[in-house]
Amino acid sequence: MKKIAIAGGGPGGLTLARLLQVNNFDVTVYERDTHRGVRVQGATLDLHQDTGLAALRAAGLMDAFNAAYRPGADRMRVVDRDARVHYEDAFEGDRPEIDRGPLRDLLLDSLKPDTVAWNRQCVSLTPIGAGWTLHFQDGSAAEADLVVVADGANSRLRPYVTPIKPIYSGYAAVEGAAYEGAPRMSALVNGGKVFALADSKTLIVGAKGDGSLAFYAAFAAPGNANFTGIGSAWFQQTFPGWDPVWLELFDKGPLTPRPFYYMPLDQSWPAHPNITLIGDAAHLMPPYAGEGVNMAMLDALQLATHLTHNPDAQQAIAAYESAMLPRAAATTADTLDQTAWMHAPGALERMVRMFR
Repeated sequence: MKKIAIAGGGPGGLTLARLLQVNNFDVTVYERDTHRGVRVQGATLDLHQDTGLAALRAAGLMDAFNAAYRPGADRMRVVDRDARVHYEDAFEGDRPEIDRGPLRDLLLDSLKPDTVAWNRQCVSLTPIGAGWTLHFQDGSAAEADLVVVADGANSRLRPYVTPIKPIYSGYAAVEGAAYEGAPRMSALVNGGKVFALADSKTLIVGAKGDGSLAFYAAFAAPGNANFTGIGSAWFQQTFPGWDPVWLELFDKGPLTPRPFYYMPLDQSWPAHPNITLIGDAAHLMPPYAGEGVNMAMLDALQLATHLTHNPDAQQAIAAYESAMLPRAAATTADTLDQTAWMHAPGALERMVRMFR
Protein backbone atom coordinates (compact mmCIF):
# COMPACT_ATOMS: atom_id res chain seq x y z
CA MET A 1 0.00 0.00 0.00
CA LYS A 2 2.77 2.42 -0.90
CA LYS A 3 1.88 5.99 -1.83
CA ILE A 4 2.72 6.37 -5.51
CA ALA A 5 3.43 9.69 -7.22
CA ILE A 6 3.28 9.97 -11.01
CA ALA A 7 5.13 13.02 -12.30
CA GLY A 8 3.35 13.95 -15.53
CA GLY A 9 -0.25 13.72 -16.70
CA GLY A 10 0.17 12.66 -20.32
CA PRO A 11 -1.41 9.49 -21.75
CA GLY A 12 1.18 7.25 -20.11
CA GLY A 13 0.90 8.76 -16.66
CA LEU A 14 -2.91 8.88 -16.71
CA THR A 15 -3.17 5.31 -18.01
CA LEU A 16 -0.89 4.14 -15.21
CA ALA A 17 -2.96 6.02 -12.62
CA ARG A 18 -6.15 4.34 -13.85
CA LEU A 19 -4.61 0.86 -13.86
CA LEU A 20 -3.22 1.35 -10.36
CA GLN A 21 -6.52 2.66 -8.99
CA VAL A 22 -8.36 -0.33 -10.44
CA ASN A 23 -6.07 -2.38 -8.21
CA ASN A 24 -6.61 -0.16 -5.15
CA PHE A 25 -3.26 1.65 -5.08
CA ASP A 26 -2.90 5.08 -3.49
CA VAL A 27 -1.79 7.25 -6.43
CA THR A 28 -1.52 10.95 -7.22
CA VAL A 29 -0.65 12.46 -10.60
CA TYR A 30 1.29 15.73 -10.46
CA GLU A 31 0.73 17.71 -13.68
CA ARG A 32 2.26 21.03 -14.77
CA ASP A 33 -0.91 22.31 -16.54
CA THR A 34 -2.95 24.63 -14.37
CA HIS A 35 -6.20 22.82 -15.29
CA ARG A 36 -7.40 20.23 -17.78
CA GLY A 37 -8.53 22.73 -20.42
CA VAL A 38 -5.63 25.15 -20.28
CA ARG A 39 -4.07 24.24 -23.65
CA VAL A 40 -5.05 22.71 -26.94
CA GLN A 41 -3.98 19.08 -27.18
CA GLY A 42 -1.92 17.89 -30.14
CA ALA A 43 -2.53 15.79 -33.22
CA THR A 44 -4.62 12.67 -33.72
CA LEU A 45 -3.18 9.39 -32.42
CA ASP A 46 -3.55 5.90 -33.85
CA LEU A 47 -3.74 3.32 -31.08
CA HIS A 48 -2.40 -0.18 -31.75
CA GLN A 49 -4.10 -3.41 -30.75
CA ASP A 50 -1.28 -4.91 -28.67
CA THR A 51 -0.09 -1.71 -26.98
CA GLY A 52 -2.33 1.35 -26.53
CA LEU A 53 -5.61 -0.51 -26.96
CA ALA A 54 -4.38 -3.39 -24.78
CA ALA A 55 -3.82 -0.89 -21.97
CA LEU A 56 -7.30 0.60 -22.41
CA ARG A 57 -8.86 -2.88 -22.37
CA ALA A 58 -7.06 -3.72 -19.13
CA ALA A 59 -8.23 -0.40 -17.69
CA GLY A 60 -11.86 -1.15 -18.57
CA LEU A 61 -12.08 1.86 -20.88
CA MET A 62 -12.96 0.40 -24.27
CA ASP A 63 -16.58 1.57 -24.12
CA ALA A 64 -15.36 5.11 -23.46
CA PHE A 65 -12.82 4.78 -26.27
CA ASN A 66 -15.42 3.50 -28.74
CA ALA A 67 -17.56 6.53 -27.94
CA ALA A 68 -14.66 8.96 -28.44
CA TYR A 69 -12.56 7.72 -31.36
CA ARG A 70 -13.00 9.09 -34.89
CA PRO A 71 -14.15 6.57 -37.51
CA GLY A 72 -12.64 7.46 -40.87
CA ALA A 73 -9.73 9.39 -39.37
CA ASP A 74 -7.36 6.61 -40.46
CA ARG A 75 -7.84 7.56 -44.13
CA MET A 76 -4.45 8.31 -45.64
CA ARG A 77 -3.08 9.84 -48.82
CA VAL A 78 0.52 9.79 -50.03
CA VAL A 79 1.30 12.78 -52.24
CA ASP A 80 4.21 14.58 -53.90
CA ARG A 81 5.27 18.19 -53.39
CA ASP A 82 2.62 19.32 -55.90
CA ALA A 83 -0.10 17.62 -53.80
CA ARG A 84 -0.71 14.97 -56.49
CA VAL A 85 -2.07 11.80 -54.91
CA HIS A 86 0.07 8.70 -55.56
CA TYR A 87 -1.66 6.36 -53.11
CA GLU A 88 -4.66 6.40 -50.78
CA ASP A 89 -6.35 3.94 -48.47
CA ALA A 90 -8.96 3.85 -45.72
CA PHE A 91 -7.26 1.42 -43.27
CA GLU A 92 -10.58 0.80 -41.58
CA GLY A 93 -10.50 -0.30 -37.96
CA ASP A 94 -7.04 -1.83 -37.51
CA ARG A 95 -5.49 1.18 -35.78
CA PRO A 96 -8.38 3.45 -34.76
CA GLU A 97 -7.61 7.15 -34.40
CA ILE A 98 -8.48 9.39 -31.49
CA ASP A 99 -7.62 13.02 -30.86
CA ARG A 100 -5.31 13.68 -27.93
CA GLY A 101 -7.91 15.82 -26.18
CA PRO A 102 -10.68 13.18 -26.06
CA LEU A 103 -8.14 10.51 -25.07
CA ARG A 104 -6.95 12.66 -22.19
CA ASP A 105 -10.53 13.42 -21.18
CA LEU A 106 -11.61 9.78 -21.05
CA LEU A 107 -8.56 8.92 -18.94
CA LEU A 108 -9.13 11.87 -16.58
CA ASP A 109 -12.82 11.01 -16.23
CA SER A 110 -11.91 7.44 -15.24
CA LEU A 111 -9.90 8.57 -12.19
CA LYS A 112 -11.11 9.19 -8.67
CA PRO A 113 -11.75 12.83 -7.75
CA ASP A 114 -8.62 14.83 -6.95
CA THR A 115 -6.27 12.16 -8.31
CA VAL A 116 -4.61 14.85 -10.46
CA ALA A 117 -2.88 17.72 -8.68
CA TRP A 118 -2.85 20.52 -11.25
CA ASN A 119 -0.21 23.25 -11.50
CA ARG A 120 2.35 20.94 -9.93
CA GLN A 121 5.39 20.69 -12.19
CA CYS A 122 7.91 18.60 -10.31
CA VAL A 123 11.37 20.15 -10.68
CA SER A 124 13.44 18.11 -8.22
CA LEU A 125 13.41 15.23 -5.77
CA THR A 126 14.97 14.76 -2.33
CA PRO A 127 15.36 11.33 -0.71
CA ILE A 128 13.47 10.98 2.56
CA GLY A 129 13.73 7.66 4.35
CA ALA A 130 12.84 4.95 1.83
CA GLY A 131 10.89 7.41 -0.34
CA TRP A 132 11.03 10.87 -1.88
CA THR A 133 10.02 14.46 -1.34
CA LEU A 134 8.80 16.00 -4.60
CA HIS A 135 9.49 19.71 -5.03
CA PHE A 136 7.26 21.70 -7.35
CA GLN A 137 7.82 24.85 -9.38
CA ASP A 138 5.42 26.85 -7.21
CA GLY A 139 7.46 26.10 -4.07
CA SER A 140 5.17 23.43 -2.64
CA ALA A 141 6.18 19.86 -1.89
CA ALA A 142 4.72 16.38 -1.41
CA GLU A 143 5.98 12.99 -0.26
CA ALA A 144 5.70 9.56 -1.84
CA ASP A 145 7.09 6.07 -1.35
CA LEU A 146 7.46 5.46 -5.09
CA VAL A 147 7.89 7.97 -7.94
CA VAL A 148 7.06 7.15 -11.56
CA VAL A 149 8.70 9.68 -13.87
CA ALA A 150 6.34 10.42 -16.78
CA ASP A 151 7.30 14.02 -17.52
CA GLY A 152 8.05 13.58 -21.21
CA ALA A 153 10.74 14.40 -23.72
CA ASN A 154 12.41 17.13 -21.68
CA SER A 155 12.22 15.24 -18.40
CA ARG A 156 13.49 17.11 -15.36
CA LEU A 157 13.51 13.93 -13.25
CA ARG A 158 15.15 11.34 -15.52
CA PRO A 159 18.62 12.13 -14.02
CA TYR A 160 17.42 10.68 -10.69
CA VAL A 161 17.22 7.30 -12.46
CA THR A 162 20.10 7.49 -14.96
CA PRO A 163 22.64 10.03 -16.23
CA ILE A 164 22.25 8.72 -19.81
CA LYS A 165 21.32 11.62 -22.11
CA PRO A 166 19.36 11.64 -25.39
CA ILE A 167 21.14 11.86 -28.75
CA TYR A 168 20.20 14.26 -31.56
CA SER A 169 18.85 12.30 -34.53
CA GLY A 170 19.99 14.71 -37.25
CA TYR A 171 16.38 15.56 -38.14
CA ALA A 172 14.04 18.33 -37.04
CA ALA A 173 10.53 19.55 -37.80
CA VAL A 174 8.43 22.65 -37.54
CA GLU A 175 5.11 21.83 -35.91
CA GLY A 176 2.00 23.91 -36.35
CA ALA A 177 -1.77 23.97 -36.61
CA ALA A 178 -4.23 25.68 -38.96
CA TYR A 179 -7.62 26.38 -37.41
CA GLU A 180 -9.11 28.20 -40.41
CA GLY A 181 -8.24 29.56 -43.82
CA ALA A 182 -6.96 26.32 -45.34
CA PRO A 183 -9.78 25.09 -47.62
CA ARG A 184 -7.59 23.36 -50.23
CA MET A 185 -5.56 21.59 -47.58
CA SER A 186 -8.69 20.50 -45.73
CA ALA A 187 -10.07 19.03 -48.94
CA LEU A 188 -6.83 17.19 -49.61
CA VAL A 189 -6.67 15.76 -46.07
CA ASN A 190 -10.37 14.80 -46.20
CA GLY A 191 -10.64 14.13 -42.48
CA GLY A 192 -7.61 11.82 -42.38
CA LYS A 193 -3.87 12.21 -42.95
CA VAL A 194 -1.64 13.30 -45.82
CA PHE A 195 2.01 12.30 -46.19
CA ALA A 196 3.90 14.53 -48.64
CA LEU A 197 7.40 13.31 -49.52
CA ALA A 198 9.87 15.03 -51.85
CA ASP A 199 13.40 16.41 -51.94
CA SER A 200 14.40 14.38 -48.82
CA LYS A 201 11.76 16.24 -46.82
CA THR A 202 8.33 15.37 -45.43
CA LEU A 203 5.19 17.31 -44.62
CA ILE A 204 2.60 15.33 -42.66
CA VAL A 205 -0.84 16.86 -42.17
CA GLY A 206 -3.65 15.39 -40.07
CA ALA A 207 -7.23 16.48 -39.46
CA LYS A 208 -8.63 16.78 -35.95
CA GLY A 209 -12.20 16.35 -34.80
CA ASP A 210 -12.67 20.11 -34.42
CA GLY A 211 -11.88 20.66 -38.12
CA SER A 212 -8.38 22.05 -37.56
CA LEU A 213 -5.23 20.66 -39.17
CA ALA A 214 -2.05 19.68 -37.31
CA PHE A 215 1.18 19.28 -39.25
CA TYR A 216 4.91 18.53 -39.16
CA ALA A 217 7.30 19.88 -41.82
CA ALA A 218 10.51 17.89 -41.36
CA PHE A 219 13.98 17.64 -42.86
CA ALA A 220 17.61 16.83 -42.04
CA ALA A 221 19.09 19.67 -39.98
CA PRO A 222 22.26 20.35 -38.00
CA GLY A 223 21.92 20.43 -34.25
CA ASN A 224 22.44 24.20 -34.21
CA ALA A 225 19.86 24.96 -36.93
CA ASN A 226 18.32 28.44 -36.72
CA PHE A 227 14.51 28.49 -36.67
CA THR A 228 13.96 32.21 -36.14
CA GLY A 229 11.32 33.80 -38.31
CA ILE A 230 9.58 30.58 -39.30
CA GLY A 231 6.50 31.20 -41.43
CA SER A 232 5.52 31.28 -45.10
CA ALA A 233 8.78 32.84 -46.22
CA TRP A 234 10.74 30.27 -44.22
CA PHE A 235 8.76 27.45 -45.81
CA GLN A 236 9.34 28.73 -49.32
CA GLN A 237 13.06 29.00 -48.64
CA THR A 238 13.38 25.62 -46.88
CA PHE A 239 10.99 23.71 -49.17
CA PRO A 240 11.75 25.38 -52.54
CA GLY A 241 9.58 24.31 -55.45
CA TRP A 242 6.72 23.00 -53.31
CA ASP A 243 3.24 23.91 -54.47
CA PRO A 244 1.69 27.10 -52.99
CA VAL A 245 -1.17 24.97 -51.57
CA TRP A 246 1.11 24.13 -48.62
CA LEU A 247 1.35 27.82 -47.71
CA GLU A 248 -2.20 27.58 -46.36
CA LEU A 249 -0.71 25.85 -43.33
CA PHE A 250 1.73 28.61 -42.40
CA ASP A 251 1.12 31.95 -40.71
CA LYS A 252 -2.13 30.51 -39.31
CA GLY A 253 -0.92 30.08 -35.76
CA PRO A 254 2.18 29.48 -33.66
CA LEU A 255 4.93 27.35 -35.21
CA THR A 256 7.22 25.36 -32.95
CA PRO A 257 10.66 23.92 -33.83
CA ARG A 258 10.98 20.24 -32.87
CA PRO A 259 14.49 18.81 -33.08
CA PHE A 260 14.16 15.04 -32.75
CA TYR A 261 16.18 13.16 -30.15
CA TYR A 262 16.36 9.51 -29.14
CA MET A 263 17.73 7.48 -26.27
CA PRO A 264 20.77 5.23 -26.86
CA LEU A 265 19.75 1.75 -27.97
CA ASP A 266 22.01 0.14 -25.37
CA GLN A 267 20.87 2.22 -22.39
CA SER A 268 20.55 0.38 -19.08
CA TRP A 269 20.80 1.05 -15.36
CA PRO A 270 20.39 -0.87 -12.11
CA ALA A 271 16.79 -0.98 -10.93
CA HIS A 272 15.99 1.40 -8.09
CA PRO A 273 13.70 0.46 -5.19
CA ASN A 274 11.51 3.56 -5.39
CA ILE A 275 11.69 5.28 -8.80
CA THR A 276 11.31 4.35 -12.47
CA LEU A 277 10.55 5.85 -15.90
CA ILE A 278 7.77 5.48 -18.46
CA GLY A 279 7.05 7.02 -21.86
CA ASP A 280 9.31 9.59 -23.49
CA ALA A 281 11.19 10.08 -20.23
CA ALA A 282 12.32 6.45 -20.61
CA HIS A 283 12.69 5.97 -24.35
CA LEU A 284 12.38 9.17 -26.36
CA MET A 285 12.34 8.63 -30.14
CA PRO A 286 11.24 10.51 -33.30
CA PRO A 287 7.53 10.31 -34.20
CA TYR A 288 7.85 8.54 -37.56
CA ALA A 289 6.55 5.12 -36.59
CA GLY A 290 3.52 6.21 -34.56
CA GLU A 291 4.82 4.37 -31.51
CA GLY A 292 5.33 7.07 -28.86
CA VAL A 293 1.95 7.12 -27.12
CA ASN A 294 1.46 3.39 -27.68
CA MET A 295 4.80 2.61 -26.03
CA ALA A 296 3.95 4.88 -23.09
CA MET A 297 0.59 3.20 -22.54
CA LEU A 298 2.18 -0.26 -22.78
CA ASP A 299 4.77 0.88 -20.21
CA ALA A 300 1.87 1.80 -17.93
CA LEU A 301 0.20 -1.57 -18.43
CA GLN A 302 3.35 -3.59 -17.78
CA LEU A 303 4.50 -1.53 -14.79
CA ALA A 304 1.05 -1.68 -13.19
CA THR A 305 0.96 -5.45 -13.72
CA HIS A 306 4.33 -5.97 -12.02
CA LEU A 307 3.50 -3.66 -9.12
CA THR A 308 0.18 -5.43 -8.62
CA HIS A 309 1.61 -8.95 -8.58
CA ASN A 310 4.93 -8.39 -6.81
CA PRO A 311 4.89 -6.93 -3.27
CA ASP A 312 8.58 -6.02 -3.50
CA ALA A 313 8.78 -2.69 -5.34
CA GLN A 314 12.38 -3.07 -6.48
CA GLN A 315 11.70 -6.54 -7.88
CA ALA A 316 8.62 -5.22 -9.67
CA ILE A 317 10.57 -2.30 -11.14
CA ALA A 318 13.43 -4.59 -12.18
CA ALA A 319 11.03 -6.96 -13.94
CA TYR A 320 9.34 -4.05 -15.74
CA GLU A 321 12.59 -2.39 -16.82
CA SER A 322 14.22 -5.65 -17.95
CA ALA A 323 11.43 -6.03 -20.52
CA MET A 324 10.88 -2.34 -21.29
CA LEU A 325 14.47 -1.47 -22.22
CA PRO A 326 15.01 -4.07 -24.99
CA ARG A 327 11.48 -3.49 -26.28
CA ALA A 328 12.15 0.25 -26.46
CA ALA A 329 15.54 -0.33 -28.13
CA ALA A 330 13.99 -2.44 -30.89
CA THR A 331 11.21 0.09 -31.50
CA THR A 332 13.68 2.99 -31.49
CA ALA A 333 15.88 1.21 -34.04
CA ASP A 334 12.87 0.68 -36.32
CA THR A 335 11.81 4.30 -35.85
CA LEU A 336 15.25 5.65 -36.69
CA ASP A 337 15.36 3.52 -39.83
CA GLN A 338 11.94 4.77 -40.89
CA THR A 339 12.90 8.38 -40.12
CA ALA A 340 16.01 8.06 -42.28
CA TRP A 341 14.39 6.56 -45.38
CA MET A 342 11.40 8.93 -45.22
CA HIS A 343 13.88 11.82 -45.51
CA ALA A 344 16.04 10.30 -48.24
CA PRO A 345 15.85 10.36 -52.05
CA GLY A 346 13.16 8.04 -53.42
CA ALA A 347 11.06 8.11 -50.24
CA LEU A 348 7.78 8.73 -52.08
CA GLU A 349 8.26 5.70 -54.33
CA ARG A 350 9.33 3.54 -51.38
CA MET A 351 6.28 4.48 -49.31
CA VAL A 352 3.92 3.77 -52.20
CA ARG A 353 5.57 0.37 -52.75
CA MET A 354 5.35 -0.42 -49.04
CA PHE A 355 1.61 0.20 -48.86
CA ARG A 356 0.88 -1.56 -52.12
